[in-house]
Amino acid sequence: MQSLVLERQGELSLRDFPAIDHDEETLGPRDVRIRLHTVGICGSDVHYYTHGRIGPFVVNAPMILGHEASGTVIETGSDVSTLKPGDRVCMEPGIPEPNSRATRLGMYNVDPAVRFWATPPVHGILRPTCVHPEAFTFKLPDTVSFAEAAMVEPLAVGIHAATKARIKPGDNAVVMGAGPIGLVTALSALAAGCARVFLSDVAQPKLDIGAGLSRAIIPVNVAQDDLAKCVLRETDGWGADVVFEATGSPKAAAGIFQPLAPGGCVVMIGGQPDPIAYDAGAAMVREARVENIFRYAHAFPRCVNMIASGAIDVKPLITRTFAFSDSVQAFEIAASAPASDVKMQIEMPQ
Repeated sequence: MQSLVLERQGELSLRDFPAIDHDEETLGPRDVRIRLHTVGICGSDVHYYTHGRIGPFVVNAPMILGHEASGTVIETGSDVSTLKPGDRVCMEPGIPEPNSRATRLGMYNVDPAVRFWATPPVHGILRPTCVHPEAFTFKLPDTVSFAEAAMVEPLAVGIHAATKARIKPGDNAVVMGAGPIGLVTALSALAAGCARVFLSDVAQPKLDIGAGLSRAIIPVNVAQDDLAKCVLRETDGWGADVVFEATGSPKAAAGIFQPLAPGGCVVMIGGQPDPIAYDAGAAMVREARVENIFRYAHAFPRCVNMIASGAIDVKPLITRTFAFSDSVQAFEIAASAPASDVKMQIEMPQ
């Protein structure tokens, strides 16, 4: 089974990979077998490639990459009732322990026992087929393409962040970071009811892409302009109701309260590898609410419906597509972080 394998930090290969656990490939009564079609390259995939680890998750053995995916059901377990062979689907990549306390409370994304694709020691899905639970596999409407469906996973992060922010119609928001997660967060904030979204970054090509998504997105190049001054100027000195931190940069995160309005909410999205400075005084005088998100929960059906209806258009974010045979090159390009690219995807052989 030819797969894209991270052999070790900095080394990828496209090769047969017979080491998938038998249990992982065994079709259970409530599972479906899926032929993969499109897989997105995520920043976490690239980070494992370039650094060999993310926090406590260390690549100690060869691991298949990829977790943003769509495909076609080719086989179903005996108790599957909502899917059939031929159905086009996208898949939520994190499988929690069904009886854990977190899962029973509805917070399955923070279950310590969750198994998430391409997170050591769990393999990803840059391979021909996978087995996945019916409960975390979602049928696609005819209006949603495989490429759009592979964007559901990153979009789910933005939808989860917007939900945690408790956006009200007419709110002003700031999204710090115009990478893939920042851009889907901006779209999610608008879909949730924001009147305007101030989008900040240092890469002008990414800001240009963001500005092209909606006239309600106001780009701010923080290499040239002061974000807080811009937001205060445009909001009569009041500030933004919500600030989303989607850079993962300690320097950017240090200023999260500066553009925030009194009583506003900060949502921390970007992963921080180390502890960051937290201005408790700035938060206190605003009586700020601070939310943190870890992946998402209960978001995939919402994302599919919003893409299908046209409420959110993710197509402009897909800036480059590679054949599976060019996967190694695709990761090399992604690791170089081209300023004009947002989401790169890989199409699997059919």
